[in-house]
Amino acid sequence: MQGSPVVANCAMNRERTLRSYGRELGIDVLAEIGGGWLDLCCGAGRALAEAAVRRPGARITGVDLAGRFLPAASAVRLVTASVAEWAPDGPYGLITCVHGLHYVGDKLGVLARAASWLSADGLLVANFDAASVRLADGSSGEAPDRSPSRAPGGRRVAAALRAAGFRYDGRRQRISLRGRREVRLPFRYLGADDQAGPNYTGQPAVDSFYEPFQ
Repeated sequence: MQGSPVVANCAMNRERTLRSYGRELGIDVLAEIGGGWLDLCCGAGRALAEAAVRRPGARITGVDLAGRFLPAASAVRLVTASVAEWAPDGPYGLITCVHGLHYVGDKLGVLARAASWLSADGLLVANFDAASVRLADGSSGEAPDRSPSRAPGGRRVAAALRAAGFRYDGRRQRISLRGRREVRLPFRYLGADDQAGPNYTGQPAVDSFYEPFQ
């Protein structure tokens, strides 16, 4: 699925600035960057280059599947790879993912892996659309209350994320976690649909399918 034009989306704000991280994720990157910054699905790397100028010597890494990085971003470490397969060689004090999970197959798997890459007091924060996480019967992982047939799946996924220590803001489509931990969510990844259509951003996105462990 990595070859899908939806997965390698080049239209979703790929040249975002450092300031946009505050708007999209509600954080001050420069205030959290002391233990290093890992940006998953970093786009062209413009924000990372800005941070490197303002925090000389900071350990900054960006990972993106498309690998279309700006020349100005060469001051930081940039990796062309799938965030579902790549792993860092040490912990980070800040891990971010701006709108990148919309195009990932195993979204819950990436969240669980990223939780283990944090430093002891590090922060993970990402845009996360729980409506794109679906159970094996196709129901939404975080469905509105007005859809009773989908409510059991929503309760189950939300409860598992909360039990693992995540905080999910459904109004802003953000998920966050403070402090490193090993996460085991009770769901098995089955596959993804890159023809799911636009999500709340207006861009075509990927739906991810899971089945609960018995």
